[in-house]
Amino acid sequence: MAQQYDIYGIGAALVDTEITVTDEDLTAMGVDKGVMTLVDEERQHQLIDYLKDHLVASQRASGGSGANTIIAAGYFGCHNFYSCKVANDDNGEFYLNDIEDAKVCYPKHVGSDEGITGKCLVMITPDAERTMNTYLGISATVSTAELDESAIAASKWAYIEGYLVSSDTGRAAAIKLRELAQSRDTKVALSLSDPAMVQFFKDGLAEMLGDGVDLLFCNRDEALGFTQTENIEAAIAALKPIAKTFAITMGAAGSLVFDGENLMEIPTAKATAIDTNGAGDMYAGAFLYALSQGETMERAGRFANLAATKVVTQYGPRLKAAQHDELKTSFFGQ
Repeated sequence: MAQQYDIYGIGAALVDTEITVTDEDLTAMGVDKGVMTLVDEERQHQLIDYLKDHLVASQRASGGSGANTIIAAGYFGCHNFYSCKVANDDNGEFYLNDIEDAKVCYPKHVGSDEGITGKCLVMITPDAERTMNTYLGISATVSTAELDESAIAASKWAYIEGYLVSSDTGRAAAIKLRELAQSRDTKVALSLSDPAMVQFFKDGLAEMLGDGVDLLFCNRDEALGFTQTENIEAAIAALKPIAKTFAITMGAAGSLVFDGENLMEIPTAKATAIDTNGAGDMYAGAFLYALSQGETMERAGRFANLAATKVVTQYGPRLKAAQHDELKTSFFGQ
């Protein structure tokens, strides 16, 4: 089948509300800093009530880790398809309109079910660290029913969000997507997504990885946690049997990229970070865009570093549409 899509993604569909808080706020609310924590709707309302005086500066945006990656790649120029689940409510309508603006396709039945669209409260502390409390809502039931086999077969890459491991149906859908992609010669990329997912759902992530993937995205903490090693060199050795290639983000130090033969240390430009929310998602989106254009792993890493560095200098997990073109022009000269 002719390849119609660059990337086929699957992940949670969440409407983000991002607000600035202090470390003292997190302590007062009993929130673990720097990770994503799943909460029920009552708990999320408690947090919002505590933060009601902060909400004047809040912003609403479509999110979810996988969606951020797919949307970024879409604005860079990829033609993408995204499987997710939103409800027939205001947030669901907002979400679908937002991903359509990035020219992302999705299954026709998405948005027709009753329920509550997932919501994520993203709290940013002065050190630029992001802390997330997520009510999955209807996203908790994303399943194999949301997969489109013809679109998978027509894609260059399948991209799997690691957060799906926390849902039984989501994990099953991720595994099915990997199997379908591998049977149709569609390459598979997976992101470990969050240190908390690695800590509490390591066995499930191993199921999602199966016999291995073509490309793995993770940060340093996730790499160490998943491989249960003490240093990055040992983690790299342990990742090689489960991923043909991988990229490990290292914060201000840039990233480490393994292309199947060589490990490359790719530095990044210095930047004053004010919000790290979405940095890893942007990195993966830019990386996959570069690969879809025939760039090498080394060049993909450099472009991904550039995009991730840009996104942390402003609030929110995404760049404005025009900023994607500016980054492409500065890097590729086109």
